[in-house]
Amino acid sequence: MRTRGSVVGKVLTYFFLALLALIFLVPVFYVMYNSLLPKRYIGSFVPPSVWSLDNYKELFADFPIMGWYKNTAISTLAVVLGNIVFTPMAGYGLARLRFPGKKVIFVCLMLSMMIPGQLVLLPQYIMMAQMGLVDTLAAIIIPYLSQSMFIFMARQFFYGIPEELEEAARIDGLGRFGTYVRIVLPISGVLIATIAIFNFTGTWNSYLVPSTFISTLEKFVLVVGLQTVNNEHFQQENLTLAGVFLLSFPVIIFFMFTQKFFVQGIATSGIKS
Repeated sequence: MRTRGSVVGKVLTYFFLALLALIFLVPVFYVMYNSLLPKRYIGSFVPPSVWSLDNYKELFADFPIMGWYKNTAISTLAVVLGNIVFTPMAGYGLARLRFPGKKVIFVCLMLSMMIPGQLVLLPQYIMMAQMGLVDTLAAIIIPYLSQSMFIFMARQFFYGIPEELEEAARIDGLGRFGTYVRIVLPISGVLIATIAIFNFTGTWNSYLVPSTFISTLEKFVLVVGLQTVNNEHFQQENLTLAGVFLLSFPVIIFFMFTQKFFVQGIATSGIKS
């Protein structure tokens, strides 16, 4: 009887999860489907014979979409690489090293997380202008190579790793940096993957920062470029929907391949050392 009840419970659980997933997928399928339709058919069901890639062809013909993709990929990859290299090192230092001012640095780190990003845009713009980097990809890369939230995440993660592992490595002759590279990093895959996922989605979809620092059409990232498409063709929902799908599908694909690490990261964050 207990076995039958557990089977029914599992069936109901999977049914609920499938229903929930379907609800979240409806907007994605809606955008994808309607992006294949001429404007007069938006919002209606039509046979596959009406579907076409004309909306996408028009976008690629009238706008430098591939250039925007390139700019977005370069800036996103650079920022993600910076954060998966620098933030674990900073978090490890705050978790393990003893040095003067450590608590002050941590307090400043926490305070920086409480400041809205919009408030620091003006000082960042002035700094980038003084360095001659305004209207370049460097302006949206350099200030974000290391971010406070990910340093805090790394610090908390490293507190959960038993210090005995590192002590054994140091007994074997490894220094602090060698211990970090050869012992700590190999068991920090979940942390690095979680940072990469959050950072990728945040940077890829960022609008305010690139629109502030970059003004040349050819140097736009995808989200800013597609906003210009929307401004120019506000009444053409078919082009807007095609642009939304062009922006969204790389994030969807990235998440599909990394969601296992994302789930592990959420589960691990609740385990206390």
